[in-house]
Amino acid sequence: MSENLIRREGMRIGGETIYSDDIVEIRYPYTDEVIGTVPAGTAEHARKAFEIAAAYQPKLTRYERQQILFSAAELIRERREDIAHWLTLELGICKQHSLYEAGRSYDVFTLAGQLAIQDDGQIFSCDLTPHGKSRKIYTKREPVRAISAITPFNHPLNMVAHKIAPSIATNNCMVCKPSELTPLTAITLADILYEAGRPPEMFQVVTGWPADIGDEMVTNPNIDIVTFTGGVPVGKMIAEKAGFRRAALELGGNDPLIILNDLLYEDLERAAAIAVAGATGNSGQRCTAVKRILVQDSIADALIPFITEKARAIRFGDPMDPQTQLGCVIDAEAAALFERRVMQAEAAGAKILYHPGRNGALLPPIVVDRVSHDSELVMEETFGPVVPILRVPDDDDAVMAISNSTAFGLSSGVCTNDLIRATRFIEGLNVGTVNIWEQPGYRIEMSPFGGIKDSGNGVKEGVLEAMRFFTNVKTYSLPWPS
Repeated sequence: MSENLIRREGMRIGGETIYSDDIVEIRYPYTDEVIGTVPAGTAEHARKAFEIAAAYQPKLTRYERQQILFSAAELIRERREDIAHWLTLELGICKQHSLYEAGRSYDVFTLAGQLAIQDDGQIFSCDLTPHGKSRKIYTKREPVRAISAITPFNHPLNMVAHKIAPSIATNNCMVCKPSELTPLTAITLADILYEAGRPPEMFQVVTGWPADIGDEMVTNPNIDIVTFTGGVPVGKMIAEKAGFRRAALELGGNDPLIILNDLLYEDLERAAAIAVAGATGNSGQRCTAVKRILVQDSIADALIPFITEKARAIRFGDPMDPQTQLGCVIDAEAAALFERRVMQAEAAGAKILYHPGRNGALLPPIVVDRVSHDSELVMEETFGPVVPILRVPDDDDAVMAISNSTAFGLSSGVCTNDLIRATRFIEGLNVGTVNIWEQPGYRIEMSPFGGIKDSGNGVKEGVLEAMRFFTNVKTYSLPWPS
């Protein structure tokens, strides 16, 4: 990329753009070119941001918060193409997927705006028992001092949106540390929010290496809440270091799509479409992506040709080409790791049905049949567009046991036409979400989302859940005639 086209961004702290001598380079995964830089911030930068956030006293009315959220949504819609351009450059996913992410973020801000004006208090009458009094008890929700948001590389816009939009709706101050791999989109969003009327003290962005700034994002004494989306080891470290602070930890996933043997022949193509789309969306870089396809033995031979056909039809290549349907993973090292896991599975007896070849970070959809359920390919979170097929017994209890055998418990999908079997899987799968005839990752921006086991600490995200989590409940009472 031409030197004059490289974005040289600064942190956004207290209404100022802050640079530093040390920088973090942002590279385009498709070509490995430098496309931008951000400061390699220090703990001192984060400390200053949290001091500003904690000292600021938000006074925005519900109407003002709603207008900020609606204005931000409209600015995202208006600048969708430019946002998607830079999102593609720093993440490497195809333009189609970047545009989709921009659209989802519009939804997040719009829905948060609709919810911001709703009264979130409760009223309790006290004359309900023989010991009652002529009083009423009321609750109101109040913001906390400061929220620390640590966001991942794979959704540079939507993951930040899911944290900042509920923060705006609840009148909170937030300091965000985006991934050092994809920070440019978070900075773009910050500028959009300032333009929409968000006071700069209420949303600040610090950038840098986790080793330099990570601890301060968790242990700073002004932090009341930590919200983190990312890998399991870091999530567990945060849980240990956060101490008495509230923490929302949305971690990894190893999500199955389970295809049961009651499907008719005409259902198989539909199931295959869900499987391949779920495995390759966002280049497979979703914690809720289809990471394992569990197919019951009696229908496997009939289903698998449809899966292979759907994978072969995907156009992969230049992420900037509007016709491309699958771009890169985050870097060549990640692509090589995922390909190596495929080869290890093959050496252990799996059969590769489609693999047109990796080129750096460009990893095509790879279809692998007869994968062992204890293979590293499917026991670990393979964060790329691999389509691994596990042939499982025609016994539902055995299928659920295999599905539950990993350390993760985020989401799942089940393809079945039998309501009784559907309800059994809903009850029997140890995950946070079960979707029938849909990808594991399906949700709306308001619905509760999150996992159990190594996938999270049971605290749900989604706009509604986050708004509750980001507030303290104050209870008060007044005399009231019965």
